[in-house]
Amino acid sequence: MTAQQETLRRLVDAINGVVRGKDTVVLDALTAVLARGHLLLEDVPGVGKTTLGHAVARALGCTFRRIQFTSDLLPSDILGVNIFLRDEGRFDFRPGPIFANVVLADEINRTTPKTQSSLLEAMNEGQVSIDNETRPLPDPFIVIATQNPQDFHGTYPLPESQLDRFMVRLHMGYPDQRVERDILRAGGGADPLGRLEPQLSIEDLRGLQDAVDAVRVDDLVLDYVMALVEESRRTPQLELGVSTRGALALQRAARARALLLGRTYVLPDDIKALAVPVLAHRVHATGTAEGLLRAHDEAEQVIRQLIEQVPVPV
Repeated sequence: MTAQQETLRRLVDAINGVVRGKDTVVLDALTAVLARGHLLLEDVPGVGKTTLGHAVARALGCTFRRIQFTSDLLPSDILGVNIFLRDEGRFDFRPGPIFANVVLADEINRTTPKTQSSLLEAMNEGQVSIDNETRPLPDPFIVIATQNPQDFHGTYPLPESQLDRFMVRLHMGYPDQRVERDILRAGGGADPLGRLEPQLSIEDLRGLQDAVDAVRVDDLVLDYVMALVEESRRTPQLELGVSTRGALALQRAARARALLLGRTYVLPDDIKALAVPVLAHRVHATGTAEGLLRAHDEAEQVIRQLIEQVPVPV
C-alpha cells in the first residue's frame, strides 16, 4: 500500500468511526471533496447531516466555519462588510465566515433566495465581490450544505443555478437496525466528534486533489458518459437534461472515486455509482408533482433507468 493510499484509508476510517453505518455516503462525500466540488446533504432532521459535515471538516485539518442559515440572515453576514474607521479616515474590511477552507452551510434552504444567491460566485469562482472589490477565498474552498425537504415549514427551495454548483447531492437515510441499536445502547455518551483528530494537512489535501487530475479516463468511458448525457436530453421523461457542467462534474467525481478506491483509472462502475448523486439534482422530471422529496425521487428514478438502458462499454 502506497503512502497516498494509506492516507486515504486513514481518512475514510476516521470519518466512518463518527458516522457509523454510512460507508457509501462517506465515500461519496469524500469523492466530492477530492474532486474540488461542493456537497449538499439533504434529508429529514436528525439523521446525521450536520454530524457528517463536521466530521469531514475536522478530518481534513483545514480552517472551518459553520453558518447557521435562518430567515433573517443577510448576505453581509456571510461575505463580510466594510466598516468605516473615522479616526483613520478609511474603510476596513471585516471578513465573514465564508473565508475558510471548509464552510458548513447548515440548513441552507431556511434563508431567503437573496442570501442563498450570495454563495453563487464563491462556489463557482472561489472569490467574492464586495463593494466593487473582488477578494479571493482560501484554497481549497469547499461548501458542505445541509437542507431539509421543501415540504417542511419555513424553507425556501434552492434555485436551479444554486443546485448546479453542488457536485454531489446525498441522502443520509436512517441507520440500519444494528447500528441504531448500538447508538441507543451508547445512550448519547462521549461525542465521537470530540475524539476525531485531523488526518490531513492543507498541503496533503491539495496534493490529493492534484492527484485526481492524473487518474486516467479511457475514451470508451468518456463515450459512456456522453451516451448517458445525450439520453438524458432525448428522453421524454425529463424536461431538462444534463448540462455540460454536469457531464464534467460526473467525469471528475469518477476520477476522485477511483483514487479513493486505490485505482489510477476510471471504470464504468464509477460512472454508474455516481450518476444519481451527481446528476439527479441537475435534471427535471416531466410532470413532477409538488414537493421537493417527490421531485427528487422521480429524477433519481429516471437516472437509474438511463443507467440500465445505456449499454456499458466493454
